[in-house]
Amino acid sequence: MALAMGREALNEFLGRSFPQIAGQVRVETVDEDLLTARLVVDDRHLRPGGTVSGPSMFALADVAIYLAILARIGEVALAVTTNASVDFMRKPEAGRDLLAECRILKLGRLLAVGEVLIRAQGGQDPVARCSMTYAIPPKR
Repeated sequence: MALAMGREALNEFLGRSFPQIAGQVRVETVDEDLLTARLVVDDRHLRPGGTVSGPSMFALADVAIYLAILARIGEVALAVTTNASVDFMRKPEAGRDLLAECRILKLGRLLAVGEVLIRAQGGQDPVARCSMTYAIPPKR
């Protein structure tokens, strides 16, 4: 299946449609099987104890799955999360960006299911695993 949107188009869409996270999250790579997104970690993503906060990791996973879906179906701004599960596995170190590797497991007409593994840049072990379901609005 050919991609409907590539890396540059996805990053442009993200900056235009979600300016509140512009510069924080970006697509590094995308192909038919995998999308990798980066969270550029800074002080606003940290919690006491010098680690990246759970909400920051959740946001990265949510954005990564959303963009992986759009890469396949094109620009559909109203696709929304309907279910989410996150396992926080270990504390990521402050000062290292996070990389989310996202795979779409099922892409239907109205629902998409994806999975994300988040790792600290340069790290091998996942810091979080996420599973999410998105609702895709019907075509008119």
